[in-house]
Amino acid sequence: MAKTLGCALLLSLLPAALGQLNIAARIVGKKYFGTATNEFQFTDTRYRAELNNTLEFGILTPANSMKWDSTEAVQGQFTFDAAEEVVHQAQRHGQMMRGHNCVWHSQLPDWVSDGGFDKATLLQIVDTHCSTVVGHFKNQIWDVVNEPFNEDGIFRESVFYNTTGTDYIESALRAARRADPKAKLYINDYNIEGTGAKSDGMYNLVKSLKKKGVPIDGIGVQGHLIVGSVPTTIEANLRKFATLGVEIALTELDIRMDLPVTQDKLQQQKKDYQNVIAACRNVPACIGVTIWDWTDKYSWVPGVFAGQGSPLPWDENYQKKPAYAGIMEGFLFPSF
Repeated sequence: MAKTLGCALLLSLLPAALGQLNIAARIVGKKYFGTATNEFQFTDTRYRAELNNTLEFGILTPANSMKWDSTEAVQGQFTFDAAEEVVHQAQRHGQMMRGHNCVWHSQLPDWVSDGGFDKATLLQIVDTHCSTVVGHFKNQIWDVVNEPFNEDGIFRESVFYNTTGTDYIESALRAARRADPKAKLYINDYNIEGTGAKSDGMYNLVKSLKKKGVPIDGIGVQGHLIVGSVPTTIEANLRKFATLGVEIALTELDIRMDLPVTQDKLQQQKKDYQNVIAACRNVPACIGVTIWDWTDKYSWVPGVFAGQGSPLPWDENYQKKPAYAGIMEGFLFPSF
């Protein structure tokens, strides 16, 4: 109780501008704190007003509008209108952009998933898609390859892996680097927060790519977590990734709970957010944190996990939850 009251007192004494998440991240040497978003949410003026607040959000990630089905639904016909809305939103307010994503097994148009292409043809398709999309949206961070692993650390059997083995990963990364030499290129996955078979798979992949001279700048650790079940080895695992000489980012953080919401669950969620943020804060190679949207009103969780929800730092009415203070404490008072 004394610790909780002490953190609350310290937070209350901070100047208002410092008591916001992107500022807190920058104070401790991180590059940003940010959020995912969707362009169709911009008609919600209250939502958009908070999204504009660079004291809270220093980087935006388009949750869906840069994925393959949105950018190249028909082979060779690229459409960027929806994605451009997110880019323009960020540019108007001096926010960074994270591109998401070039190659993923999901949200693929049928012409890719069911095309029956041979290896050489599919690798050329990957090359063309990645070079075109990354080349269009230059000078940003990119989740080039998304979710390449199964839970056991073995490569996921996608149309890309089944046709090309792991060659599609190298093809995508090389195409992205060629299209934009200044972009930061990441491989992104979930359930690699703590140590285990899947995080070992990511470690070994990045180690192998670097040994072969394939361009890879970072590992994206998604962070779709569950209240009360957050791994205790996150910091150790981030430090292990850092030995590869790459950046690390928490890219899609949310911490869901079984509904209904209770005060006990909200307090546990606060502790969980604090611990995850502190792990990043304590590892210099962890450059920043993105939450997967910022308000429960637009969370993906209830539509995917029946009976679960309330995963974000703001509730459905845009009110800050205890999790918000947990993030602040994770950045500013990780060992308090």
